[in-house]
Amino acid sequence: MKTSRVEYLGALQTKITHLKSGDSSITDAPVDNNGKGSRFSPTDLAATSLASCMITVIGIHCDQNEIQFTHADAYVKKIMGSNPRRIIEIQIELDLSGNNFPKEIHDRITRIAKTCPVANSLHPEINQVLNIKY
Repeated sequence: MKTSRVEYLGALQTKITHLKSGDSSITDAPVDNNGKGSRFSPTDLAATSLASCMITVIGIHCDQNEIQFTHADAYVKKIMGSNPRRIIEIQIELDLSGNNFPKEIHDRITRIAKTCPVANSLHPEINQVLNIKY
């Protein structure tokens, strides 16, 4: 089964649609690459997907282990390189402080976040920097 559809709208914008749900969004090229920067760029989505995946797998782990998980807030910084133009670093500040996780599970939660499917799918040359506030 296909996952998504991408349609070119012109002016360096695409419409991305999740086929199962019909949910959609528009992307735009970033200002530093000829776009208006009016929406997420494809590389913004790639970087942001890393944080979203980390939070999701933490949630799965907590559900499976009856650990209360009610708060996560992440800020993502994407750093681009050139020759070739690509993401060279993704910095994530992940605030989990609202959960009051006991110290004995901090290392486990950190390991789970750092080994999420997106983290494991990104090219190993992309530096992934994760700072978690417990």
